Amino acid sequence: MKIIAVHAYTLSHRTKHMFIWRQGLLGSDPTSEETWLRLVTDEGVEGWSRTPRGGIAMDLAVRRLKPWLLGKDPLMKERLWHELWEIDRIEEFPMYIMGWVDTALWDITAKVAKLPLYQLLGGYRHEIEAYASTVTYPTTEEYLDVADQCLARGFRAIKLHAWGDARKDAALCTALRNHVGPDVALMYDGSAGFDPYESLYLGRALEAADYLWYEEPMREFSINAYKRLCEQLDIPVLAAETSDGCHYNVADFIAQGAADMVRTSYFYKGGITGALRVAHLADSFQLSAEVHGMGEENTHLCLAIRNNHYYESLVMANPIVVEPCIGPKGMVKAPSGPGIGYDINLKAMQKTAVAKM
Repeated sequence: MKIIAVHAYTLSHRTKHMFIWRQGLLGSDPTSEETWLRLVTDEGVEGWSRTPRGGIAMDLAVRRLKPWLLGKDPLMKERLWHELWEIDRIEEFPMYIMGWVDTALWDITAKVAKLPLYQLLGGYRHEIEAYASTVTYPTTEEYLDVADQCLARGFRAIKLHAWGDARKDAALCTALRNHVGPDVALMYDGSAGFDPYESLYLGRALEAADYLWYEEPMREFSINAYKRLCEQLDIPVLAAETSDGCHYNVADFIAQGAADMVRTSYFYKGGITGALRVAHLADSFQLSAEVHGMGEENTHLCLAIRNNHYYESLVMANPIVVEPCIGPKGMVKAPSGPGIGYDINLKAMQKTAVAKM
């Protein structure tokens, strides 16, 4: 089998539900872009993947990826992953580009095998519980209202993205615990908004409120800072989400005691191949590797990885807007078709693309 054509399509659409993140981080844009990668083989099997980026992805597709991919055997994913890793040394890809290519190769492989991707990866479960991952709201009262809506919708776990002020966020986290009671799993994501001192203060408040994990409180450039924080806190610190270096870098976090749990995803960890490496690495140390983000790709990872415990579902707006894949009891069921299971309308994509290759 050989790749005989490489196409890319950038789509632009108006954002339906605007939202904000913590102070210092941009929220949603009025217009959103995504670029789809399409690999065509000489046996008629096609592989697809997507990235929420426009110009950067298209430039790399035209200039670097297409010339390299043409003629390659898409089933040789391990070799291609390492070849792309070598190209990264010169090109300095954004983290998501390796995942963009690798995921399309896995889509081809699963279609050839005539299996849903999660079963091809080994398969661990046929459904998984989702947690409601909030955007940022202006007041504590609105957070509590959103939490009530999430619980009524069937979620039994909620993760906060708050304001990026350690004392205000700590008070919010305590208020939410008091509001929902002891039986709802709560998590907190700092989105790398704090310094070590603020991180420690907030972490102790989360411990007192019995939160399940404390995610990415600081930028992930200082392994020493994360090591000190892990030593000072009892709550599990979830780290290595956006750090460069795929599983190689995650290994340093684990070896240095700088993470009690780690993040994995197709987007930030080098595709399906990289995500599995992180998960298996963490499992060797009996650590969780929680899958970051939503979508079809991460659904398959959540169902395939033993040491992942939830599917992350971003809940936007108020009243809340919930993904269609979330069942009435907050569960996500396995896709049944071969491959990843994207719903592709090629003719419409070709017609509406703002850029294509």
